[in-house]
Amino acid sequence: MAIKNYKPTSNGRRNMTGLDFSEITTNKPEKSLLVKNPKRAGRNHQGRITTRHHGGGHKHQYRIIDFKRQKDGVRGIVKTIEYDPNRSANISLIQYEDGVKTYILAPRGIQVGQEIISGEDVDIRTGNALPLVNIPVGTFIHNIELKPGRGGQLVRSAGGSAQVLGKEGKYVLVRLSSGENRLILASCRATIGTVGNEQHELVTIGKAGRNRWLGKRPAVRGSAMNPNDHPHGGGEGKTGIGMPSPMSPWGKPTLGKITRRKKKSDKLIVRGRRKKKRSK
Repeated sequence: MAIKNYKPTSNGRRNMTGLDFSEITTNKPEKSLLVKNPKRAGRNHQGRITTRHHGGGHKHQYRIIDFKRQKDGVRGIVKTIEYDPNRSANISLIQYEDGVKTYILAPRGIQVGQEIISGEDVDIRTGNALPLVNIPVGTFIHNIELKPGRGGQLVRSAGGSAQVLGKEGKYVLVRLSSGENRLILASCRATIGTVGNEQHELVTIGKAGRNRWLGKRPAVRGSAMNPNDHPHGGGEGKTGIGMPSPMSPWGKPTLGKITRRKKKSDKLIVRGRRKKKRSK
């Protein structure tokens, strides 16, 4: 899809861009694959805000996506390429020979009428799904499983791709789009090709209201608040933080403070996505 530029008819339109949706073939989703997707506005079951900056946005329904691709040996025809409000990638409606319909992530270059299939020894063609052990080295893949049968968890967003680098025993070495090289069980499945809609990251939102349509609420700086609202608040004019480390709204150190639990093991990660600093 190409990027569409708008004329500056208002300050919000100036420098705004959007997608022209030339790949989209229909605006009516398959009703049997829709489920309700109610809004929670960042609240938990107690009604308390647990995730800030969530709320509002256009009403939409969830499309059930087939991330597992376990319908082996049954050919499917691409019926439509559709927009999905729940993800950055587009989706394709597949109708199999036995009449079953499913949605899959639309790979780059997929066409209406194209045949796809999944199985152990299927052709290496865009949209086909098969175990990593049967995918040649150098092939670009997406929708990669981490546990056999669980369904694809890696490389699912628009424009994403990973590359098979080699095979080591029961594992396959894969380079992810972050630059990380990791081992994945050879029996896990992946789909051939890269995820479509790669122009998604080039879109300029242009105005605050367009983010509100997406369900994103404003993020207010702590330094712009009062002292009873945030540790950085108060003071005459623009003042410094006034403490050794920046603080969260609840008084905990932030910006550099390690908050993530240590992973159980990184033995399957051959090369991390972060470049290590040189020791002097």
